[in-house]
Amino acid sequence: MSVESWDPKAANSRLSDKEIDRFLAAADRLDEPGFGLAENEVNDLAPLSRHGSADWAAAGVALGDAKVIALIRLFTLAEAEFALWEAGAKSPVVPLAALLKKRGAYPDDLTAWIKARTSNRFLPYGSLLDRL
Repeated sequence: MSVESWDPKAANSRLSDKEIDRFLAAADRLDEPGFGLAENEVNDLAPLSRHGSADWAAAGVALGDAKVIALIRLFTLAEAEFALWEAGAKSPVVPLAALLKKRGAYPDDLTAWIKARTSNRFLPYGSLLDRL
């Protein structure tokens, strides 16, 4: 188990295209052990996997529906795979799912897929308190 350090510059910056591409590459390898990520990549990406929902919503706007769905699948599975990626109600799944719903592109079977593969009770809708 490793201890994360907090970098205020990273916390205040938006997600870069390079970082999004790293997540999308992992999303293309969901059937591989660790989604094809080396241990150092898992650790490097952990804080980004819990970036603010506004950052993930903004990042998703530039992506097509298939890529947003791929990220939702990645983050759903990764929380169970990597302890450092656990995000609860702050999971990127929440803003990405909301984006798909806003677009009218949320697949009918996606909620069932998410619920069957996660113990995170907040997925895909987030916290009720956050929605009030």
